[in-house]
Amino acid sequence: MSPTKREIFAPDVLSDKRILITGGGTGLGRGVAGRLARHGAEVHLWGRRGAVLAEAAEEAADGREGAVHYQTVDVRDSASVDAAVDEIWERHGPLTGLLNNAAANFIAPTASLSQRAFEAVTSTVMTGSFNTTVALGKRWIAAGLPGSVLSNLTTWVWSGSAFVVPSAMAKAAVHAMTMSLAVEWGRYGIRINALAPGPIPTEYAWEMLNPTDKSSVGATQVDQIPLGRSGTIDELANLTVFAFSDACDYLTGETIAMDGGQRLAGPNTFAGLTALSDADWAEARERSKAASAAAKAARSV
Repeated sequence: MSPTKREIFAPDVLSDKRILITGGGTGLGRGVAGRLARHGAEVHLWGRRGAVLAEAAEEAADGREGAVHYQTVDVRDSASVDAAVDEIWERHGPLTGLLNNAAANFIAPTASLSQRAFEAVTSTVMTGSFNTTVALGKRWIAAGLPGSVLSNLTTWVWSGSAFVVPSAMAKAAVHAMTMSLAVEWGRYGIRINALAPGPIPTEYAWEMLNPTDKSSVGATQVDQIPLGRSGTIDELANLTVFAFSDACDYLTGETIAMDGGQRLAGPNTFAGLTALSDADWAEARERSKAASAAAKAARSV
């Protein structure tokens, strides 16, 4: 059965919201941005590629003047994050919500990882989410304003996963941050939650996690998902709209799985990749390098 296309929410359900999306130029962040704007939110996109962000902002705005803005920001740099948040506050007013979506990931045998590779993933996911969450949180607290933080995670926060250890570690850290800050900041009216979507194919991420035919085992193996298919960006956007809306004012400290039952059936990790040979991994590395080179070339456009 294909997912419904019927609109569920009122077009103005987010009309009083001003929401920041990190990693908003591509993939899930880009797709969700358009849905938030369509339901009345003023959306701000962050990323490291100005040209990509400009294109994403135009697409998400879809002709709505002033609906979507963007800044080139590296979330790993706390000073840059603070400066960019100050600019939003001064030019547009206080943000009401944050979607921590910036991420990096690839499959690889853990013993082969360099420190640089480890930090490329963990600094974006863990450090970047912390930097941005605290930058907004401290301003909300100082001004006596409520706020809502969402983070896009994965079901690996409960199970871990072989061959994506830096990502599993970093996202588990953000899961811990979600629970911790929900308690610490609840008295200020700040809610902290997370979403854990199952497989939702996006161009670059899918190439990095599924670079060869032999690597399509486990976490990206759709035929073992109880609902029999991968998820869609629209479905993730529906959950995001709901979580940022006023319908969820009593929800905090939760990570919500939306994976078609995948983690309950078992194949939500990359454990099946233990069957890959050294030659298979060499092929996977070459294809991943090609995908990374193509992405870097796009940044210079």
